Amino acid sequence: MHHQEPGQQADDERRLTTREAAELLGVKPETVYAYVSRGRLGSRRTPGGRGSTFDAGEVRALARSNRRDSAAAAASGQELAVRTGLTLIESDRYYYRGVDAVELAARHRYEEVAEWLWTGQLRPGVAFTAPESSVAAARRAVNALPEHAGPADRLRVAAIAAAVADPLRFDLSADAVLGTARVLIPTLVAALPPVRDDGHDQDPIAHRLWTRLSGRPADEPTLHALDTALSLLVDHDLAASTLAVRVAASARAHAYAAVSAGLGVIEGPLHGAAGGLAHRMLLEVLDVGSAAPVVAEELRSGRRIPGLGHRLYPGEDPRAGALFALLEDIPRAAPALAAARDIQATAARHTPLHANVDLALAVLTVSSGMPSTAPETVFAVARTAGWIAHALEEYGERPLRMRPSGLYSGPRPPHPLPE
Repeated sequence: MHHQEPGQQADDERRLTTREAAELLGVKPETVYAYVSRGRLGSRRTPGGRGSTFDAGEVRALARSNRRDSAAAAASGQELAVRTGLTLIESDRYYYRGVDAVELAARHRYEEVAEWLWTGQLRPGVAFTAPESSVAAARRAVNALPEHAGPADRLRVAAIAAAVADPLRFDLSADAVLGTARVLIPTLVAALPPVRDDGHDQDPIAHRLWTRLSGRPADEPTLHALDTALSLLVDHDLAASTLAVRVAASARAHAYAAVSAGLGVIEGPLHGAAGGLAHRMLLEVLDVGSAAPVVAEELRSGRRIPGLGHRLYPGEDPRAGALFALLEDIPRAAPALAAARDIQATAARHTPLHANVDLALAVLTVSSGMPSTAPETVFAVARTAGWIAHALEEYGERPLRMRPSGLYSGPRPPHPLPE
């Protein structure tokens, strides 16, 4: 057996520079450091130098692992598999960076949960504030929209206006993108037309959002429920809107544009509309006094009953369970809560589905006197933090990797020019 004499020179021969490791992995140098921060690659500082070195065998093993992951995704029929260290959904639970998301939301405000997702660090008491120039530009743009504009319209226009007001928007370094995130979220909320005028720029995001959604005075238990809803909805793996954000970030669109891509997708009826449909159904059940005729009409029309079932949770949606538990302690939520239970029990005769977060969010918005567009607004503001987290990850990957090949199915050329 060959024995290697200990010594720095022999050790260095087996080690690669950051550039060499990046070339072997087919990624940017920034991504090599991202692998290190996620624990997927070890590094060692160069003695007396400023750079890091990497074990050649470990780098080759990681390259092989990445290739196997891509091949496995192709073999399983998946059109796209994206490695992410943000959210894991497993066994009717979900986790932000390995921490139970429900427990995190129960103990920390939305801003703190967002920071955890972005940086892997908790910043107790962190507050998000926006410069007046950003808010003013966003408000002017939103106020120019027709009165019937929906929340996704308003938020997308606000994001674009805030982008134009930010000359540093094209800086895609992590620190710059984090700065954008901490400004963009409060700007989006501030740009929405206020229903009440008792909010302050120093309030938590949930408090500021309340004044945009409800004309009622806010009580602490309901504000806590709204803040928890925001935290529970921050991220949920690769939903359609999140994939759109990553495609934009892959093309190196700035963070405002990436968020705008996500907002464009949630406006589709198959993604962002479920909460509003559940809200309107709850109102109808409360008006009629029973879920039976309302559920019957939904089924007769061939529609799915909104607010029930989730393809990622065979059992209960943990987000719904957490929100319902808070709503049970709010007396004015009792009628809407009873209506939601009536809907679930009635539908169970047809199909045994658990309530999902859309139904729980609808109970919160109905009992708070909010409009039927409120669930979509809450979802969009909450998910903006997750979109930024995914954009940050994608900026560390190889540019334009979200470029699938088209399978052409049209007529084979050459064809004559049309007359």
